Amino acid sequence: MRGVTAEHEPNPFSEPAWTTPHRLPPFERITPAHYEPAFDRALAQHVAEIEAIAGNPEPPTFANTIEALERSGQALRRVSSTFFNLTGSHTNPELQAVERAVAPRLARHGSAIYLNPDLWARVAAIGEEGLSDEAKRVRERYRLRFRRAGAELDAEAKERMAAIAARLAELGTQFSQNLLADEGAFTLELTGENDLAGLPPFLRAAAARAAEERGLPGRHVVTLSRSLIDPFLVFSTRRDLRERAYAAWLRRGETGGETDNRAIITETLRLRAERARLLGYTSYAAYRLDDTMAGSADAAVGLLEEVWAPARRRAESERDRLQALAREDGQTFDLAPWDWRHYAERLRRREHDLDEGEIKPYLSLEGMIQAAFDTAHRLFGLSFAELSDVPRYHPEVRAWEVADRDGRVIGLFLGDYFARPSKRSGAWMSGFRSQERLTGAVTPIIVNVMNFAKGAEGEPALLSFDDARTLFHEFGHALHGLLSNVTYPMLAGTAVAGDFVELPSQLYEHWLEQPEVLRAHARHYRTGEPMPEDLLHRLLAARTFNQGFATVEYTASAIVDLDLHLSPEAETGIDPLAFEAESLRRIGMPAEIAMRHRTPHFQHIFAGEGYAAGYYSYLWSEVLDADAFDAFREAGNIFDPATAERLRTYVYGAGNLRDARSAYTAFRGRLPSTAPLLRKRGLAA
Repeated sequence: MRGVTAEHEPNPFSEPAWTTPHRLPPFERITPAHYEPAFDRALAQHVAEIEAIAGNPEPPTFANTIEALERSGQALRRVSSTFFNLTGSHTNPELQAVERAVAPRLARHGSAIYLNPDLWARVAAIGEEGLSDEAKRVRERYRLRFRRAGAELDAEAKERMAAIAARLAELGTQFSQNLLADEGAFTLELTGENDLAGLPPFLRAAAARAAEERGLPGRHVVTLSRSLIDPFLVFSTRRDLRERAYAAWLRRGETGGETDNRAIITETLRLRAERARLLGYTSYAAYRLDDTMAGSADAAVGLLEEVWAPARRRAESERDRLQALAREDGQTFDLAPWDWRHYAERLRRREHDLDEGEIKPYLSLEGMIQAAFDTAHRLFGLSFAELSDVPRYHPEVRAWEVADRDGRVIGLFLGDYFARPSKRSGAWMSGFRSQERLTGAVTPIIVNVMNFAKGAEGEPALLSFDDARTLFHEFGHALHGLLSNVTYPMLAGTAVAGDFVELPSQLYEHWLEQPEVLRAHARHYRTGEPMPEDLLHRLLAARTFNQGFATVEYTASAIVDLDLHLSPEAETGIDPLAFEAESLRRIGMPAEIAMRHRTPHFQHIFAGEGYAAGYYSYLWSEVLDADAFDAFREAGNIFDPATAERLRTYVYGAGNLRDARSAYTAFRGRLPSTAPLLRKRGLAA
């Protein structure tokens, strides 16, 4: 099959350079059959490059070893970035089959590099003398990367480390594919007005659109896309249907059969713990947090515990008010997790005179995109020009050329905003290419992927305020990639400590909540009229409403994540559901609230290692972002040019040029306290 493809079909990955605008992948010419031969060639090329570096008879220097490593693997990066972006945002069974085959091969390839004794000997021999500060940082990061991969272990341990890495890659891929299958398998069909009770027009339209996309024209369905299930749990007055939808959402990854993730979790935890032990760590959490801003699991646990107690107290107070509201309706049931959002919306309406249906007409997707762009223009001088004639992997993907204040093009931004069955749930930023200057003036191609619901036929997509916040959050990540200003690829953009990477994204959310931004961009999608001042003030006054719930559901997930990866039982075998239940019992989890991500569908920590033992990072970064936005308040201008310039220099544009503590201190002049975070969430005493 692969031979036929290579012989009879031109493979775009065989071309030395693409001639598309911005050298985008020529998506329309790439088929699933192209990937495996492309990976074959790229891996062979990278192996040859590594062998040449490791076997170089010349004495090791920064240029002939570390810079050579940085230059190597360009063909592999090109095919990998294209492939893995599509497996998340627009996959199919053919791509999934390739992913299952390729993931362990790539893991073994990475192990072969970092466990190569000749290569490690060359890297270890290179000193700092004569190097620039940036080159010193690259040298330091390479030495650490080799050590954390096991370069100093004996041959038997190295062999085991390579086997563990390959198996973990298989498990992470299967976890993600199982979850996508579970999410795609469920639909709740709403038949008749009785099933639609309570649903506002925008939600009925989204449910009708979802039904039409699934071959059910004229009907309504709720799927497990967050943009559908969240508002359904808010507005549906049918408690039985809310319970059915919520149960399906909660049980993703634990439905039994081929897509059940529980055995995958047990094996993943065992292998991670074994790897940490081989490297001399007491737990996988100790291993992961050794190279973070927190520096230790104790520091991360300490922050979570500091926030947990006031958050739980507030959530319990919120629960009592919601239960009282249900009693007013004559309901005798005890509040359950599938009731919380519904009664919280009703309480918000009563206490703040706010209705989600009143807000959404002013938050069109187009308006919020322009708000994010305008904020970047006012902070950093960026401009965005939409391009129509560029390759795209799905017809709904949009593209903008990004220019700096001097008119110089600095990158390309792609927006993929709507939910579809071929896309995994959630929202994320990724890149088809990272910025660097080592191999030329390489500009980045950055993508934001969302799962918003489309509007009714002929109507624009309307966002909730939470949706708009998600858009700003992911665009903050995008700016971290677009504004990157480094020489070496390994330092580019978001390649920073895991508990620092959320600072640029969470900080950017603050501008959405500023009256100045909302007055300019929150406009009625039909009339163009700005959001009325009274509504704007009511919206902002409710910012800390339901924050007990939001903080508890997040923090519980972060605590369970760390508990799983700190546990001495991890290497002998954990029952994930029993362990989760015991962790929640220990911290006194309110029965009316579930974790934001239950273990069997916790993609952040099990679909790869991205946030494993690191889900606390969102809260750690929130300590930073709350304090960082205060810098603009203290300057008396939320777009203060001097503060924005420091922010660009030391955070958004700096990549991993310096460690996280040094980067934040360079911007702010000091490290932060938790006081602004507690104030922001309404948890201050």
